[in-house]
Amino acid sequence: MQIICEGLDLSDAVIKVSKAIANKTTNPILEGIKLVAEEETLTLSATDLDLSIEKKIKAEVKVAGETVVPGKFFSEFIKKLSNEKIELELNDKNQLKIKYIDSETYIQCFVTDEYPSFNSIETNEYFSLTCNNLKNLINKSIFSVAVDESRPILKGTLFEVGQNSVKAVALDGYRLALVTEPIVNSTINGGVIIPARSLAEIAKLLDDSDEVVNVYIDNKYLMVDIGDTKVISRTLEGEFLNYKQIIANEYTTEITINKEQITDALERASLLSKVGQNNLVKFDIKENNLTLTSNSEIGNIKENINITLNGKDIFIAFNARYFMEAFRTINDEFVKIKFNSASNPCVVVPTSGEEYLYLILPVRII
Repeated sequence: MQIICEGLDLSDAVIKVSKAIANKTTNPILEGIKLVAEEETLTLSATDLDLSIEKKIKAEVKVAGETVVPGKFFSEFIKKLSNEKIELELNDKNQLKIKYIDSETYIQCFVTDEYPSFNSIETNEYFSLTCNNLKNLINKSIFSVAVDESRPILKGTLFEVGQNSVKAVALDGYRLALVTEPIVNSTINGGVIIPARSLAEIAKLLDDSDEVVNVYIDNKYLMVDIGDTKVISRTLEGEFLNYKQIIANEYTTEITINKEQITDALERASLLSKVGQNNLVKFDIKENNLTLTSNSEIGNIKENINITLNGKDIFIAFNARYFMEAFRTINDEFVKIKFNSASNPCVVVPTSGEEYLYLILPVRII
């Protein structure tokens, strides 16, 4: 194998695929990045068997071939050469020579035959949507995914694909995120559960453009095709929770509030509540006012925010972090918060439309 390519292109590709390198593994080759040179293309790929990322770049291929380089070292080294033209050449000792300017470095490579093949998806089942809509689906829901191992199925986000839209649902037992975005086309009518780690890496590869992205699904894998980059993730098997039965159809109290005002108030209140390590804030809703309070051994905070109230007064307490994480994803100036009682979850929804719904369980006050 012998190729010449731009350092910036190679560095960008290495950074992207290295996200799929296995960190802790008994199989050292999974810590590698595979390089395949053919025609006018260099293909880089990495996998930990659950997540695989492939990136193609243009290259002057003098001799076709392939090898597997130590991923971490190669990644860190190439990042230092992003402004140079780089020549890569594999010798008969399975060493990769990296030539740049008037210097050269040799890296001992792995045996290519031992590297697992890149998982391919042979299916016509897919749905398509714009880059920015897919990015929104992920970023506006992923923070609600469970992080503990007690219920593995909740470590993923459910994607429910319909005729005209796709819903992303994530929950951890304390809060739920439900986000809806329109789709361009679909041959699917059903759901798939995608690990949060895979979604996080997919989101990093997406821009805010209206370019259309295809998402392919088969029995065990999902593939996102982003131009010269492909991401394949193993899906989670099992039944997702029936989230619809958690969401009430009617509410007795509804307020409309300025999102920035309540976010700022929550952040100030949470500074004090963290001292007591409970992150507890209390909402006292009466007439057209929300009084938000937080207490600890070093003092107390009381914030008053103007609201529009429809329905009954209510006194209820929450973990402030759950609200703040939801509000950070919302671009609307005003939101609605709906309540039923001090022991039932509330929901945060837009003032119009159904783009998102965040459900948060209250904290019981003794």
